[in-house]
Amino acid sequence: MNNDIIGYKTGDNIVDLQTIEAKNIDINNAIPIYFNDSEDALEIIRHSAAHLMAQAIKEIYPDAKFYVGPTVENGFYYDLKTSTPITDKDLKGIEKKMKALAKKKFPIERYEVTKAEAVEKFKNDELKQEVLKMIPDDVVSIYKQGDFEDLCRGPHVPNTKYLQNVKLQKVAGAYLGGDSKNEMLTRIYGTAFATKDSLAKYLKMLEEALKRDHRKLGRELELWMFDEDVAPGMPIWLPRGAMLRANLEKLLFSAHIRRNYEPVRGPELLRSYMWKISGHYYNYKENMYFTEIERDEEGKEAEEYGIKPMNCLAHVKIFGHKTRSYKELPLRFFEFGTVHRHEKSGVLHGLLRVREFTQDDAHIFCTPNQIEEEVIKVLDFVDTIMQKFGFNYEMEISTRPEKSIGEDEIWEKATESLKRALDNLGRSYGVDEGGGAFYGPKIDIKITDAIGRKWQCGTIQVDFNLPERFDVSYVDEENERKRPVMLHRAIIGSFERFIAILTEHYAGEFPTFIAPIKAIFVPIAESHIEYAKEIQKELLEEDIKTEILASNDSLNKRIRNAEKQRVGYVVVIGDEEVENSLVAIRDRKKREQYKMKKGEFIEMIKKLSEVKL
Repeated sequence: MNNDIIGYKTGDNIVDLQTIEAKNIDINNAIPIYFNDSEDALEIIRHSAAHLMAQAIKEIYPDAKFYVGPTVENGFYYDLKTSTPITDKDLKGIEKKMKALAKKKFPIERYEVTKAEAVEKFKNDELKQEVLKMIPDDVVSIYKQGDFEDLCRGPHVPNTKYLQNVKLQKVAGAYLGGDSKNEMLTRIYGTAFATKDSLAKYLKMLEEALKRDHRKLGRELELWMFDEDVAPGMPIWLPRGAMLRANLEKLLFSAHIRRNYEPVRGPELLRSYMWKISGHYYNYKENMYFTEIERDEEGKEAEEYGIKPMNCLAHVKIFGHKTRSYKELPLRFFEFGTVHRHEKSGVLHGLLRVREFTQDDAHIFCTPNQIEEEVIKVLDFVDTIMQKFGFNYEMEISTRPEKSIGEDEIWEKATESLKRALDNLGRSYGVDEGGGAFYGPKIDIKITDAIGRKWQCGTIQVDFNLPERFDVSYVDEENERKRPVMLHRAIIGSFERFIAILTEHYAGEFPTFIAPIKAIFVPIAESHIEYAKEIQKELLEEDIKTEILASNDSLNKRIRNAEKQRVGYVVVIGDEEVENSLVAIRDRKKREQYKMKKGEFIEMIKKLSEVKL
């Protein structure tokens, strides 16, 4: 089946064979889509798998009614309702029925009816009526396989025989149309692949991801917590987590200073007047938090303020607070700035999606001719960081969208500068035509972790908008005022998200240079505690945190508890170590046990902790 064509791609559209036949579409200039695990093929396979799942559910639960069943990243889902509740325990039976139906090789057929005919056809199905309300066309398409049929635009595989490798994953709830005022439907998630091996590999990755889940490890390693009484989506950093974060901040702070960035800091509350000038008030207000502060001593008048969702505005003001010369450019400001953005409760996800986070934010003010050189420097910075943490990464340039500001000449120059910067570094990149921000083109940086997952982190954005809106300028060689270009730049994105990714990437076994606790000492007896404290004190003089585990538990239990903390070194101390100034090390990195001199151990930990970017 791998050589079978299951559809075609025309521009950005995927068209199945059924639609091509029904509409006599010319495929001479179309790209064939073969049955494999390519992105386009999986779009067709997973959409069809959603219908196969619905067909199976309909056979098991005859009164089932279905709303929509789209593909999503890595899979698909269907929203539905039945008189008998469906739970995770029922998925195995539905999956078994799906595989039986797939083996029957039902042709998947397409036909069209008028919208009026569809309304009549599904008159007893209130969910289908809701779907029909969303369709503006006078003619609708229906796909049929066996006794099951549903409203759908496609695309679909030609036959259910292509749907052998499916897996149902979980049951959730979802409001009809995503509106909390409507009834709650059952949502069932699943995935599908062309080959058995690809499905097995994906499920293995999910199993590994579950073990590495930063929410689970954050609790076990006592790094951070969330408390609904305090504020949903607002992380609370525990001592170890705060130390981990401080180590990362210290590393990045010094890296910025050595690259001639200037540290700055802006307020977290700004007058709404500022957000109106920037355009955020009108285009981003639903994602912001606002409050009021009295304007006069008697408190009779109040003025609206917005909590910053980004750090740009203060940086623009810092640039514009005095006359700038071209000789000062490029001028690089950076801030580890805490921002707040309103996220709906349903999308909050550990540290990956929060309402309060801190960005490694920087803004570079330069001339149009300096864009390329500055981007090369940022990309070199990116590469240094990614290599240090062991990430592979890829980049994508997003170009001018249909709705945008700025002159064509500047857009073209900025976009070409981004491309030349990547070309000069020999970096491959994708192009998202029309995917740029309205204020300028950008480069997005996507990293790949230890188990192959991709994460969007850093970005480099060219901005013609804010310098214009806030009327900032510099004096050029001819003593004329010129508008600077503003480069927005974040490399790790946010400390919260990056720490979540690092936690899963390393499975909680952080490299020594950022680890919150470098070693745990386990004295065998009470008489050995003083020696452990002596070593601990010497390391503290170098700002290196360690812990001593001297509870009343047995030695073996204390060693197990220490190892569960996933620190790099568990150091056991007994009579021999005290008498000979030794340490007995259980090295988690090397999975080895060995002894070394106390002084050598201290120097080793110091050296491993003294990393520069």
